[in-house]
Amino acid sequence: MTSPTPAAVLWDMDGTLVDTEPYWMTAERDLVASFGGSWTAEDGLTLVGAGLWHSASILRGRGVDLDEQEIIDHLTERVLEQARRSIPWRPGARELLLELREAGIPTALVTMSMRPLAEHIANDFDHPVFATIVSGSDVEHSKPHPQPYLKAAAILGVDPRDCVAIEDSEPGLASATASGAVVIGVPAHVNLAPSPSYTLWPTLAGRTVADLGEAFAAHTSTAAEGVNR
Repeated sequence: MTSPTPAAVLWDMDGTLVDTEPYWMTAERDLVASFGGSWTAEDGLTLVGAGLWHSASILRGRGVDLDEQEIIDHLTERVLEQARRSIPWRPGARELLLELREAGIPTALVTMSMRPLAEHIANDFDHPVFATIVSGSDVEHSKPHPQPYLKAAAILGVDPRDCVAIEDSEPGLASATASGAVVIGVPAHVNLAPSPSYTLWPTLAGRTVADLGEAFAAHTSTAAEGVNR
């Protein structure tokens, strides 16, 4: 008996699909330094998975004398410049995306990065792989609020509870879990604590649509048992 397949797969971008977190950290460090401050790698890790408005507020508190929108625009452009030179795909992510496309399972890109960067990453294929993009430009509430994932599911016309979401950060996991999706955490730059709310995979390398189906089936079975108790 085969495992049921999710109605859609919802992907985080930075750190999950592509390893652009070092690009963000470099942009943050250089921006703070341009105003005479210091920004360490440890500082950068505290912003992994956070919305850009939150990040901009933190950077202003570290002496960056720009308004929040100017900070967001500056960081986005710097990261986009680096991504134009090289898109650092995470192991197994590109392959799994293409397998989902071949299987006819719709996917959405759900990122708190701004739309220009999201579109650049999404367009690195010969054919479209994402049915929709929900970016930081498109929501009022950033992760860990569930709005980004709820919006993606609504655009696709599916129940979020019938979707799998893939994330690499605590804010992202919280957002996806709160939306009702079946969640898979794949850590990159920050450790993720084990939780019954999501499944942890050490990497996407070698993972297949069948693996997603098994994770989806296991979670839905556990959830049904909890309701029936």
